[in-house]
Amino acid sequence: MAPKDEKKQGGGFFASVFASFSSLGNVVNGLMGYEGLEVVNPEGGTEDAEEEAQKGRWRQEDRDSYWKMMQKYIGSDVTSMVTLPVIIFEPLSMLQRMAELMEYSNLLDQADECEDPYLRLVYASSWALSIYYSCQRTWKPFNPILGETYELTNHGGITFISEQICHHPPISAAHAENEHFTYDITSKLRTKFLGNSVDIYPVGRTRVTLKRDGVVLDLVPPATKVNNLIFGRTWVDSPGEMIMTNLTTGDKVVLYFQPCGWFGAGRYEVDGYVYNAAEEPKILITGKWNESMNYQPCDLDGEPLPGSELKEVWRVADVPKNDKFQFTYFARKLNSFETAPRKLLASDSRLRPDRYALEKSDLSKSGSEKSRLEERQRAEKRNREDTGHHFTPRWFDITSEISPTPWGDLEVCRYNGKYSEYRASVDSSDSFEEADVSSTEFNPWQYGNLVSR
Repeated sequence: MAPKDEKKQGGGFFASVFASFSSLGNVVNGLMGYEGLEVVNPEGGTEDAEEEAQKGRWRQEDRDSYWKMMQKYIGSDVTSMVTLPVIIFEPLSMLQRMAELMEYSNLLDQADECEDPYLRLVYASSWALSIYYSCQRTWKPFNPILGETYELTNHGGITFISEQICHHPPISAAHAENEHFTYDITSKLRTKFLGNSVDIYPVGRTRVTLKRDGVVLDLVPPATKVNNLIFGRTWVDSPGEMIMTNLTTGDKVVLYFQPCGWFGAGRYEVDGYVYNAAEEPKILITGKWNESMNYQPCDLDGEPLPGSELKEVWRVADVPKNDKFQFTYFARKLNSFETAPRKLLASDSRLRPDRYALEKSDLSKSGSEKSRLEERQRAEKRNREDTGHHFTPRWFDITSEISPTPWGDLEVCRYNGKYSEYRASVDSSDSFEEADVSSTEFNPWQYGNLVSR
């Protein structure tokens, strides 16, 4: 670990992003006549690019046609403006991916119970980092339909609800709570399509409140780059800084995600420190986001304290072997009705027919159902424009608060508490009859029986 002063010379987030581009950015340009095309083999060097370009999940004819179609979008935000084939999708929606961060929620429980304010940040930041293991999956989740929701229960005492509250630009909100913490996020992903890669900017605000002491934590994650979208094997890198700040005390943790270099050098590695409010290092943190994270008390120069030991704080749980979508066991549970509450909302992502068809490996039906849902969404939009109506989220309120982020301002959404009231009413009702929820028709719609035109 470098001392704090040496670390600061690196220039922080933007320097790290530049370093990632300079280390791998000049691999290929103009491969096979495709102007501006860049193919990167994270395990090799420049001489591997042409061979790498022939690999991946696309058939050559599909790959060539999509490359021609996508060239006009280079430099654009393609978050929801491009219709993509289900061959590159996984059977989850983005709302379910938001819930995936709850897999290691026990770390937040430990943070809440912890007496040491600096060790508390070790637990909390390890929880925030744990989601990056799932980011190795390069399948795209389904974009949520406006009004779509996702509920999660039966995990760590958590009640989780997420909702798609805007389609253009796509904005999602989520709230989770148990006896130890509350978690709130407003997410408005922004992208920049670069040809054979895309930069993903996590425009959003994440707040965690630890209930015992009322401590409020704010999280700013690094940007992500998805490489080899069309040519080559798709892979993900997230070079830069993750910063978690204790808004109550001013303490913070800064974790630096190393960029992937030639032949995989530095890939997955994370290093950083917990600082007190005076920006003095107190605990060093080191590890790999795809394996485990460790911590050790340090002196003011960032060096381990004599007599102290490096201790493990988090390790990836066992994962299924040969899963088609590289799902973890927890990701599999996200589609299970065993993690659903009583009287599941009909707008829940589990009920999406396109998602379910893909889960059953029926790509043809998944594609047709995806097209049908998207056309119904467009029809609803036209109807709102014709009637002067506005979509109103059910479980979150859009506020006038604007939160600045490194990638642009964000309109903050606030959990309105109505879901907790609704869930308490359902759970306490004796008249509720159990039914086969899997047969419930997916219904996020604002209007009933709307005919597309």
